[in-house]
Amino acid sequence: MSSGRLKIFISSVQKEFAEERRAVKDFITHDPLLRRFISSVFLFEDIPAVDRKPDDIYLNEVELCDIYLGIFGNTYGWRNSNKKSATELEFDQATRTDRERLIFVKGNDDGDREPEMAKLVRKAERQLTRRRFSDTPGLIREVYASLVISLENRGHLRSRPFDDTVCEGATLRDVDNKAVTAFIETAEDAGRLKLKGSRAPKAVLRNFNLLRDDRPTNAAMLLFGKNPRRFFNNTQVHCFHFYGTEKRKPIASQQPYEGRLIEVIDEAVEFVLGKIDRSVGTRSKGAQVPVAFEIPRSVILEAIVNAVAHRDYRSNGFVQVIVFADRMEVWNPGELPSGLTPDLLREPHGPMPRNPLIAEPLYRVKYVEKAGTGTTDMIADCRKAGLPEPDFEQHGPHFVVTLWRDWLTEAVLAEYELNDRQKRAIRFLKVHGRITNSMYQKEFSVAKRTASIDLSDLVDFGLIKKIGTTGRGVYYRLSKGARKGQKGR
Repeated sequence: MSSGRLKIFISSVQKEFAEERRAVKDFITHDPLLRRFISSVFLFEDIPAVDRKPDDIYLNEVELCDIYLGIFGNTYGWRNSNKKSATELEFDQATRTDRERLIFVKGNDDGDREPEMAKLVRKAERQLTRRRFSDTPGLIREVYASLVISLENRGHLRSRPFDDTVCEGATLRDVDNKAVTAFIETAEDAGRLKLKGSRAPKAVLRNFNLLRDDRPTNAAMLLFGKNPRRFFNNTQVHCFHFYGTEKRKPIASQQPYEGRLIEVIDEAVEFVLGKIDRSVGTRSKGAQVPVAFEIPRSVILEAIVNAVAHRDYRSNGFVQVIVFADRMEVWNPGELPSGLTPDLLREPHGPMPRNPLIAEPLYRVKYVEKAGTGTTDMIADCRKAGLPEPDFEQHGPHFVVTLWRDWLTEAVLAEYELNDRQKRAIRFLKVHGRITNSMYQKEFSVAKRTASIDLSDLVDFGLIKKIGTTGRGVYYRLSKGARKGQKGR
């Protein structure tokens, strides 16, 4: 990526967006603010016909840009020999080469789109936030807002990050000195703080750059404020527990947590641990009785900490932690930093905290790491526990982490040739834990013979396990893991 002024590549189906493409380029190149930081806007149609290049060389233009600006509509466009459009090839190239990607989708009815374009829109939505527009002026507004945010994130526009901004109306009297002292003690016990000099709360806050002209920053109030809600109305973590695998009433339980971030994190983690299964060991290896949760506590903590530490606090949204019968989800307002994609989270990467002044104290108390290993540790811990890897996806304005409670995910079930009753039976077992032949008959309105065949197939597939041999005491429950080499018919 260039170190000077930025280059933008505009990607779309040319015929569908001829007017919009030209309008966007003209706006960017003539806007007094944007043209200070953007040197060029690339449009394919601006290249003379005699100079137009083959696709493989042409895609190199994407790699030469700093920002990929995609405009998606209803038409998928021309397809190459592999049946991929130029727009999708350009999007994939921008993804592979870690370009910053800004996506703008026309219209709200995805049913009007060609199937391939609808699929491309969904692929983009899983990776980053997309903005919708209805007309050319609306597109220009969304492009301008997105580019201003990009320039701020790159440091070209000198506005202070949220966590480093003075908390409006707050003074040192709004800081809970006991919370600061407790933080020091916890960080020292964790071995990540050797405090030299004054241990006075004001000195500690200054040491962690949480004061600006002796006034508390937003980070200071979120971490150590007596009453953070007095200054912020969007910092709650809302926890929900649903009986089944979908958001459906009645809600089993729900609890909003608010207050200082470390306390909120602990409360949200305990909420989840209270809803999932656990196994208790023996004292054979020590005085402490070991407790193992079906999702490792370290993974739950990492998911919630990441959401709280890296969320976009300028958004009016709030963090949601949702426990379902088969998984838990953490919804975080915002998106990944520029250059970081969901796929890259599965590989070693450097730390890119959105709120570094919040992340630093959390590191000192061992809630986060500085090495950028949090997501790869989550993957490793899930594998060790015999669980599927976490899912990392962008859903509109939220970044979502999904942790699976068992191995029978939708992707796994898709590998088996199950009928609709059998799929519903798996969902039934995730909620209720067990099923008998008679329950199967009643639940799915089938004869005993059909129930027996369906259940026998599920046993043969290794998806469920038969408990008992004959008689009324026989029932079925989910298997704990796949049989080696076991596949659907």
